[in-house]
Amino acid sequence: MPIYLMFGRYSSEAIKGISSERTDKARELIEENDGKIISMYAVMGAHDLVFTIDFPGADNAMAASVALYNLTGIHFTTSPVVDVEQFDKLMGRVKDM
Repeated sequence: MPIYLMFGRYSSEAIKGISSERTDKARELIEENDGKIISMYAVMGAHDLVFTIDFPGADNAMAASVALYNLTGIHFTTSPVVDVEQFDKLMGRVKDM
């Protein structure tokens, strides 16, 4: 399955609802959208949260991102990732064109 990074940013309203219960509901929403959670981190800097998730495809990732916003009020930016070895192969194909 493709891996996606989800970068979350709290709004002032979303930060008020932080709880382990909401986190459990977020996990359930991800799983309901056929996502398999690899990691979930709270971070400092430009983002407040970073999730690494396997989704079957972009439709599932997008649905989960919107559902998480509806549940939490957290704004997510969701991006597909490619491992470095695959990236190198892709770039090798570009050079050959």
